[in-house]
Amino acid sequence: MLHITPQLPPGQKHVIVIGGGFAGLNAAKALARHPQVQVTLIDQRNHHLFQPLLYQVATAGLRPSDIAVPIRAQFTGMRNVGVHLGRVRQVGLQEKWVEVEDDSGRAVRASYDYVVLACGAQHSYFGRSEWEPHAPGLKTLEQATEIRRRILSAFELAENEFDPERQRALLNFVVVGGGPTGVELAGAIADIARTVLVKDFRRINPSSARVLLVEAGARLLPAFAEDLSHRAARDLTELGVELRLSSRVTAVDAEGIQIGDERIQAGNVFWGAGVEADKLTRALGTELDRAGRVKVSQDLSIPGFPEAFVVGDAAHLEVGGQVIPGLAPAAIQTGEWAARNIIASIEQRPRTPFRYRDKGIMATIGKHRAIAQTGSLRLTGFIAWVAWLFVHVLYLIGFKNRVTVFLEWTWSYLFAKRGARLITQRDWKLRA
Repeated sequence: MLHITPQLPPGQKHVIVIGGGFAGLNAAKALARHPQVQVTLIDQRNHHLFQPLLYQVATAGLRPSDIAVPIRAQFTGMRNVGVHLGRVRQVGLQEKWVEVEDDSGRAVRASYDYVVLACGAQHSYFGRSEWEPHAPGLKTLEQATEIRRRILSAFELAENEFDPERQRALLNFVVVGGGPTGVELAGAIADIARTVLVKDFRRINPSSARVLLVEAGARLLPAFAEDLSHRAARDLTELGVELRLSSRVTAVDAEGIQIGDERIQAGNVFWGAGVEADKLTRALGTELDRAGRVKVSQDLSIPGFPEAFVVGDAAHLEVGGQVIPGLAPAAIQTGEWAARNIIASIEQRPRTPFRYRDKGIMATIGKHRAIAQTGSLRLTGFIAWVAWLFVHVLYLIGFKNRVTVFLEWTWSYLFAKRGARLITQRDWKLRA
């Protein structure tokens, strides 16, 4: 077994951060400021991804590079931060080591003084993993470009289809899950069909595309106030999205879905119905909640293992009677807080319990429409949409990305054009 533990000067501590998302990246940045810390950040991808805008890549509004930045570029000049590309397979909490596998299948180990698990979340199919090939989720750039390929290909295939029934099925899009991902994706598909593609085809009318949003609960966006949920439902209906509330999907295959006794033929099904923590958490041997998140102490450490912290979407912690939500601001706060507690331990100061600052929640529903809620303040319509634009541009990493995204949105708003309408193939090999 190879080892990648760095050689440390006397008095320095080695901190491993697993995951380069919002929580892990901000934990590493906070730790990098301390002279007694050597950080190793491990991620299976070389980029940090701004997940809240993935649906824009999936619907050709933005390019992948607009919402992703190389992780290494965030630590240029920081000599006490190393980045390692690989997937963490095991964490030895008792022995304090991390086992990593690279793309070649080679396994290496690194010892740590402290570890921060920021491994994030993945889609949950509630025990029906065989549905995933037919209903991809939206958590990675690869999934976003695959969804984009499927959406754009559906219109191209329908243009060349002479069977009316098959043509209708190709233009049926089903989004499962009425949370922010499902609502934003369904609204964007309806918007692109009715405002962007409508003049580009000759044999079909893209605005006739049927977009269904299926939600098992009684209302959309249950994390929002009820009046805002109803406003989102009204806005989606006005966009042409067909809502199926209190409806549970019972089967998904290559030809469509089953909702109870009803069969719906659909060329595309997309999944946004549930999330669970990365499977790494299940190998820790610690107490988990139903979603696989680690139940952490108030200082964000794992009970019984004060050197191990869990942050972001992988952590379960109740503050004020509420579980910390799986949102970017919450992930950033937990990552920075864990770093502060690690530094406090190194400096032999007491740790502090995590305090969550609720910055509100937002969701956009197509062009010009959004809802926002923070404390007692509630916004809807165009004002909420402008606020949504401002907040998301602000949270993007990198000045270039902020400018690029702002210009892309301005162009799309003024001219109803989307420049990232590329159909990429899954087979990369050149053909003879």
